[in-house]
Amino acid sequence: MFLVDSHCHLNQLNYQNIHKNVSDVLNKAKKRGVKLVLSVSVSMSDYNSMVELIGYRNDVVFSCGVHPTYVHYSNNFDRERLYILSSRRNVVAIGETGLDYYHKLKLDNKKKQKEAFREHIRVARAAQKPVIVHSRDSCKDTVAILRSESAEDCGGVLHCFNENVDTARLLLNLNFYISFSGMITFRKSYMMQEVIKYVPSDRILLETDSPYLAPIPYRGKENQPAYIYEIANHIALIKNIDMDELAFITTVNFRTLFHL
Repeated sequence: MFLVDSHCHLNQLNYQNIHKNVSDVLNKAKKRGVKLVLSVSVSMSDYNSMVELIGYRNDVVFSCGVHPTYVHYSNNFDRERLYILSSRRNVVAIGETGLDYYHKLKLDNKKKQKEAFREHIRVARAAQKPVIVHSRDSCKDTVAILRSESAEDCGGVLHCFNENVDTARLLLNLNFYISFSGMITFRKSYMMQEVIKYVPSDRILLETDSPYLAPIPYRGKENQPAYIYEIANHIALIKNIDMDELAFITTVNFRTLFHL
């Protein structure tokens, strides 16, 4: 079995008390069939520290970008720098980027998020690499910007999807993939079951978003790439397909989207 964790933050895991090092994390994952990981940056400096910690390996690829909750920090977003990083070895995507309205924001902060989101999409189109999109309490604006910036030209994924079927339909029409996290295993995830049934198998990705959102039975603990197994098993049951088949399909999806 070959599974992929399409979105995690390897450099944010607990290497003091839980894991010996990055190799330890990845070996735990491989024992459960998770053999490839996309480690996602949340800022320019985070990208640098992430690569320094992980190094270049054949079982990890990277993204570079600035998370929407980080864009208000001064000197944290530089379009030219992002474009340069996009051509780096093992960088397969731009992001994560997007919009996050979960916390009450001033209009100026929302404006900065939208501007940075648009710039990320423009870099992704220029670099011909997919964009990894974060959207929290901002679905309408997220889809509107993806449309206005012709994001379908570069393609991408809405990570940690937690919206309804209507939103999924809009994203699929924009040539986007939809990634499901451990949230789908939570008891109050009934709406997500309908979304999983609706989304075609050839547009689904799996993610942990480690170290966050650990699936049941690990909820409340630090998440890690090895737990993709629980997420995949949950989706396979909902889709009524064999686990090996889902693993194969989602791995092909990952390699197709990220041009591997």
